[in-house]
Amino acid sequence: MRGDASLTDVYRGMVPADLVLVCGVFGNVSDEDIERTVDSCAGLCRTGGTVVWTRHRGAPDRVPLICEWFETRGFARQWLSDPAAGFGVGTHRFMGETQPLVPGMSMFTFTGYDTLRRGGATTDDA
Repeated sequence: MRGDASLTDVYRGMVPADLVLVCGVFGNVSDEDIERTVDSCAGLCRTGGTVVWTRHRGAPDRVPLICEWFETRGFARQWLSDPAAGFGVGTHRFMGETQPLVPGMSMFTFTGYDTLRRGGATTDDA
């Protein structure tokens, strides 16, 4: 399969899934895009499915906020790396009812860590 991982249409016929990997994304997109992607995970995961995600722990450390976003959307935290590790890896299990995946939607725009760090994109830019 080859396609743009940000587009919901790419996942047609493959979801809901038991395992969803969102790795290398959350450190390279705006906060708004992180939240939109977390929202979309309710359509990517089947009930009982697991999301594995990553995010750097550099300033601003969004790992606690990402956990909150998952947990307020019906995901139960299964594991989270220790902050002292210097990186964030989390697993959340979806306990809610699978939602329809919104067709034709872009979940995120890959901005890149360096651009975000320099202030080249904010949550209002997405």
